[in-house]
Amino acid sequence: MEKKSDNFFEKVYEIARLIPYGRVTSYGAIATYLGAARSARMVGWAMNNSSAKEVPAHRVVNRIGLLTGKQHFDGTNLMQQLLESEGIVVVNNQIQNFETIFWNPTKELQ
Repeated sequence: MEKKSDNFFEKVYEIARLIPYGRVTSYGAIATYLGAARSARMVGWAMNNSSAKEVPAHRVVNRIGLLTGKQHFDGTNLMQQLLESEGIVVVNNQIQNFETIFWNPTKELQ
């Protein structure tokens, strides 16, 4: 039998896979979309465990655009490098023009 957290993690991965190239979203935006607005931390845990699941976890950041999950990527700056390869500008672990490139699943997936 599948644990509830595993099921939640799979739903998180499904949403993360929909984030368009060159865009980012937040842990909280995914949690809100899934009807679990207070579960942003759990979305973060899902991202931490997503490496073998072909999930673009580098596109999920905190609510103000900080790369808070970067320590979970191999190498010191892999998360930033992946974002920059998509044209996203990162300065001091902060996504620039965050509001412009922010992808809100609640608004985009209706």
